[in-house]
Amino acid sequence: MKYSILGCGWLGFPLAQHLIANGNIVYGSTTTEKKTDIFAAENITPYIIKIENNNIFGPIDAFLDSDVLIIDVPFSKQKETFKSYQKLAILIEKSTISKVLFISSTSVYTNTNGIVTEDMAFKVNPEKKTLVDLEKLFLQHSGFETTVIRFSGLIGRDRNPGNFFKEGRVVKNGMAPINLIHLDDCILIIHKICMTTFNGEIFNAAADTHPTKKDFYTAASNANKLVPATFLSNEDYNYKIISNEKLKQQLNYSLKYPDLMKLLQKNDPKRIA
Repeated sequence: MKYSILGCGWLGFPLAQHLIANGNIVYGSTTTEKKTDIFAAENITPYIIKIENNNIFGPIDAFLDSDVLIIDVPFSKQKETFKSYQKLAILIEKSTISKVLFISSTSVYTNTNGIVTEDMAFKVNPEKKTLVDLEKLFLQHSGFETTVIRFSGLIGRDRNPGNFFKEGRVVKNGMAPINLIHLDDCILIIHKICMTTFNGEIFNAAADTHPTKKDFYTAASNANKLVPATFLSNEDYNYKIISNEKLKQQLNYSLKYPDLMKLLQKNDPKRIA
């Protein structure tokens, strides 16, 4: 199969490597010339594509000459370019793309002080309204299949949670449960969804366990032999617990790293970072 990854960055680049290792052809987009040689060295066909000023710049038609499009553009770069994505949806419909996978975030949910599932009515986090609107733009388009994955906080590779909160920092809501997922699981989940038909579906993706912020990040700092921050145990904290049950059941997927605390206890930097 041919995959096009729009936003071949922190998640998209190792995803491309994984897809190529499994016998696929991958086109990867970047906004800078300096990354094209890096892509080419990994057999990723590079395209310089820029989505800005409500327009799309670059060889987008050639980039979309593919089977599956994975959209993994950071939300900070999506927020001001909604019209560009409307144009992109029209171009996708005219292309050979049959399936779109839109990478979203569980940050679209407001805190409920309880478990959050994909199917429940929820109040959208006002700061992420544009992200939900983008989900709907692709989900409601009739010209191609769309699946949305809402990932929780991403760890792995150079995102070592032991470095998230520095010594001397005072962190509120220390007793709030956290929602994280390892990069390896993200890649395996994306690949599995791309190999199956889940048109119009939304999946939450998070680890099985939700330790408190204090317990997890203290242990993460200790694993790195660093002095942890101070986590306040205030009782008026707000939180949400992201359910991954729909993803596990419908994809028949078992997480590679289901238990966040056990991941830290392995004390293997390659697993954590």
